Amino acid sequence: MKSAYYLGAAMAALMALAGYAQAQGTGQEGVFAIHNDTEGNVLTGFYTNDGSGWSDNWLDGELDPGEVASAQFTADTGFCDQTFQAGWLDQDGGEVLDEPIDIDICEASNVYLGDNEIFFD
Repeated sequence: MKSAYYLGAAMAALMALAGYAQAQGTGQEGVFAIHNDTEGNVLTGFYTNDGSGWSDNWLDGELDPGEVASAQFTADTGFCDQTFQAGWLDQDGGEVLDEPIDIDICEASNVYLGDNEIFFD
């Protein structure tokens, strides 16, 4: 059973933005943006783990190259240190997962997922 503070259950649904709107505020109750900065890869999943197991997929749908999704971090306990993992559409329609990356979600206004790099600011 997933804990009450689990991000997947505590966050607002992600919506792909038609145009980029800069994320304002971070941390508990904060908003951040997920950027698909790849040349041709479709993002299918964004998962987090605060130590209690992997969240459900934060994405409401696929995120094409160049698209941005907005997410809201609303964990009541304020666990800033998260591990996240991105999932990408494979040739057979399935999902290929990147290696997990550690992130301080309270410091992230933007998470950039590139072809060979992942970073946040």
